[in-house]
Amino acid sequence: MTMNCQIQDPTALGILEISILGAHSSEVQGKKCTSFLVNNKLAIDAGGLTSSLSIEGQSQLKAILLTHHHYDHIKDIPILALNLFRQGASIEVYGSIDVCNAITTHFLNGEIYPDFQNLPKEKPTIRFNIIEPYKPYRIEGLDILALPVNHPGHPIGYQIRNREGKSCFYTSDTGSGLSTCWKHISPDLILAEVTVPNSYRDFAVKTGHLTPNLLEQELLRFRELKGYTPQVVVVHTDPTLESIIQEEVIEISRVSNMRLEMAYEGMQIVL
Repeated sequence: MTMNCQIQDPTALGILEISILGAHSSEVQGKKCTSFLVNNKLAIDAGGLTSSLSIEGQSQLKAILLTHHHYDHIKDIPILALNLFRQGASIEVYGSIDVCNAITTHFLNGEIYPDFQNLPKEKPTIRFNIIEPYKPYRIEGLDILALPVNHPGHPIGYQIRNREGKSCFYTSDTGSGLSTCWKHISPDLILAEVTVPNSYRDFAVKTGHLTPNLLEQELLRFRELKGYTPQVVVVHTDPTLESIIQEEVIEISRVSNMRLEMAYEGMQIVL
């Protein structure tokens, strides 16, 4: 169910609330890079965190799951760290060793930005945690499962599930081959990347992205394996090509009897 109102304390209510902070692959006025907020405390990727959340909202964050180290997914980490440092707050950041190394080497290296993983000494602002694929984690009251996907930079998609069994899966940036993930999960919702329209198929295959038609193939395989199709929200769209992508997504939803819709900044989804 898609809703436009904020629900307080979703964990206590036994629901899973996903707020779309950034729905796009790049940033223009009114469009932000990919970032989601789960139950007000857990963020997934950091492309639109600081521009979407107030200081109070940023201070409420307890953890961030990062899919990979490409700029549009990690760009807000330094500013968030500075804001939290000044508030005397701290946060747990989870990702692969490549992600954590990229941030500490190129961002929080004491030259580009302070090394907030070491500041302040008594309680560092950022604590990095290495996520291993296929290993279950419990983070902020939610069950987390990381699964490798097909895209440069060795990204991982995330399944997030609450204690009542409601779950969503975010594909991260990915190309075809999601059936390797499907056998491990049965989500109520898939946040699926579609970066470019169908006419860009060769580009998508070469760079490890999806078009609407390529996503349809992945979802048909999901239906074959699982016997159902979950709600699908399309994310990470190129804002300069979004209107074309939307037309193609609507057509797939119509002819395939699948529930697909486009994500937008400020969208809230409640499971």
